[in-house]
Amino acid sequence: MVQRFLCCGLSSSPGNAAVLAHALDLGLGVGGQKIPGTVLPITSTKKITAATHHQFTVRSDKCTATTTNSPYFSEGFGMEDGVFCGVFDGHGRCGQLVSKLARDHLPFMILSQRNALLLGSDDDGDGPAFSDASPAASSSTDGSRSERSSPAPAQMLEEWREACANAFEAMDRELGVQAKVDCDFSGTTAVCAIKQGEDLVVANLGDSRAVLATVSETGYLKAVQLTTDQKPNVPQEAERIKRCNGRVFALKDEASVPRVWLPDEDCPGLAMARSLGDHRLKRHGVVSEPEVAHRRVAPGDLFLVLATDGVWDVLSNQEVVSIVCATPRKQHASKAVAQAAAQRWRTRYPASRVDDCSAACLFLRDQDWATSVAAAPKAKAAASR
Repeated sequence: MVQRFLCCGLSSSPGNAAVLAHALDLGLGVGGQKIPGTVLPITSTKKITAATHHQFTVRSDKCTATTTNSPYFSEGFGMEDGVFCGVFDGHGRCGQLVSKLARDHLPFMILSQRNALLLGSDDDGDGPAFSDASPAASSSTDGSRSERSSPAPAQMLEEWREACANAFEAMDRELGVQAKVDCDFSGTTAVCAIKQGEDLVVANLGDSRAVLATVSETGYLKAVQLTTDQKPNVPQEAERIKRCNGRVFALKDEASVPRVWLPDEDCPGLAMARSLGDHRLKRHGVVSEPEVAHRRVAPGDLFLVLATDGVWDVLSNQEVVSIVCATPRKQHASKAVAQAAAQRWRTRYPASRVDDCSAACLFLRDQDWATSVAAAPKAKAAASR
């Protein structure tokens, strides 16, 4: 039986962040249609592209998203109950365009690389990245893992790590040859979750973050951070940048924000050590290689929150999972997170611009949300502390 999952995503403002969710079900076929941004139910699980609108909801029987950006839903990511969910936070003059290009094409490149590894193909996956190929078409190969024995966790992680590393590198190169996109000082983060059966793979580039909510054996809700914020002051990141003659320092008026600078110019001041784009800094230690982690989904694992740094800068991991857990309807969870973050920004920094606050929630259990929340009073009590 195909287990159903729910993804929902929201951005608090039409800024540079792009939210992506793929609800996937191999073998159902692929169709396509463009839908103006509005509140509408979608009864088909066919491939859907929704136009940007102030706020809208797109629903299928496997996935729901609420966002000010254009979400993209598709079927067929690698296996029958596969799910892809991602958040991309752009920066710089062309940041919004870069984040949307990454959102629209990186998942297909990851899947292409994964399939090439499974088939032992000579295809390096660097073909036309910005093509009309669909993930269903890519994953319906004879080399589908669903028709093979499952790999050991270590082997599977290594395969996904290689696929993600190759795809991120290819995506970065493609951005460099796009005539209409100036990526010298523009780029994007990328945090992606890939669920294949009971295996969860998370690839992260930049300072967006993935946090898992899980209930312990004693019934308490815990927030488990699955990614590392790749800031320039992280020792291994700073060492690499300095080896490449890049500079890392914070400005006097924001001493808590280390940034990356060119060797001989006080620009651009990038607040992360890894990204897609930012090509002037690629010679000076900023890299496009993601960190990839694997987790076997445990019985107590409830949901995963992917969000931009605008959320994590003002809300703790525990606060975010508590907000989601306190939201009666799954469809409203990411909206609640983004709105709480935006409100915290206004309260804490009334004179500052609110950073992009975008979030996506991937629910791991096919059960009634209100029932599951009510059944975990200890989890709620611990979360409220």
